[in-house]
Amino acid sequence: MRTYSDLFRTPEFTPLFLLSTGQVAAQTVSGLALSTLVHRATGSALLSALAMFGPALAQVVGATTLLSAADRLPPRAATAALALLFGAGTALQAVPGLPVWAVFAVLLFLGVPAAVGGGVRYGLLNEIVAKDGYLLGRSLLNMSVGVTQICGFALGGVLISLLSPRGALLAGAALYAAAAATARFGLTRRPPRASGRASVATTWRGNARLWSAGPRRYVYLALWVPNGLIVGCESLFVPYAPEAAGPLFAFAALGMLGGDILAGRFLPRRWRPRLAVPLLWLLAAPYLLFALRPALPAALAAVTLASLGYSASLLLQERLMALTPDELSGHALGLHSSGMLTMQGVGAALAGAVAEFTSPSTAIAVMAAVSLLVTSVLAPGLRPGGRHAPCPEVRRPQARRP
Repeated sequence: MRTYSDLFRTPEFTPLFLLSTGQVAAQTVSGLALSTLVHRATGSALLSALAMFGPALAQVVGATTLLSAADRLPPRAATAALALLFGAGTALQAVPGLPVWAVFAVLLFLGVPAAVGGGVRYGLLNEIVAKDGYLLGRSLLNMSVGVTQICGFALGGVLISLLSPRGALLAGAALYAAAAATARFGLTRRPPRASGRASVATTWRGNARLWSAGPRRYVYLALWVPNGLIVGCESLFVPYAPEAAGPLFAFAALGMLGGDILAGRFLPRRWRPRLAVPLLWLLAAPYLLFALRPALPAALAAVTLASLGYSASLLLQERLMALTPDELSGHALGLHSSGMLTMQGVGAALAGAVAEFTSPSTAIAVMAAVSLLVTSVLAPGLRPGGRHAPCPEVRRPQARRP
């Protein structure tokens, strides 16, 4: 599988692509609307950041209690049900007069089952495409995220201006409902990938098994921590430049789109193992410029350049799949997704807290510096021939697959 057209000729990839795009659109529109609503109500940079990225914090609860369900639920039913749940929660947040504490209660509640959603969806991708097509398929899904976020933030800004933040939240709820319909009528019925009953104990055993191998630990930490700290930088776009937050988010999505195209479609296979660390450095370094409070054109350029570095996630996910047994693929991807989003929530909370005591521009630069430091510490374990001996539990053909 070499081209994007090959993916769309694969049965079930198109509906998976559409439902993923619909959910990203819903998250983008509703996240911007909720962050704006909370900032107008409280004037707090911390609460504004948490309104957009805070739900990810609750994913740590789902990752430690519910994640075994990612391989033990029928994918079509689970995906449709979760989209409907998110739509209902988003509509509830649009109720006039709802207190800020209640808004955050709904956010935290929705974050727990969201941990399962990533594992179900990306585990299904691993089933639908050929073994050598995961990187290409994931890159295309990530590209759709970039395009959808560019359009979604623009649409969200228009809806907030025309309808109010609550009207934009209702539009987000409708997008979730459309994603649920796509899953129900576009995907075929498939059995769960693993047998047995999902439980907290099963989740813990799966997490312990995945975490037991040193090579996977380095990959997980590299997927979670540098990314989460830079999302903390992005969470401060609203308090940093309230009138220009939409363009900043859109240019960040544009940079991510460009990086995914380069890594997923054009990057030679022999270069992939060597570029993850440099891309993680690129993800953070341009944000140091924000310490100088640059003018908007320079800020947009820095954000776009930095976001090219998000493509490191594609290379690291490919390595994770090579290090993981097939029967744990959904669980492994769910742990990656929930851990990444949890760290994004932590990054948003840390960035907001630093901004409360300093300023948004200073906090952005601080988070970028910490991300660079973390990547430098992890680098020895991520280089080819470093600390990445094959995991003994993975059969040899799986460990060598691209």
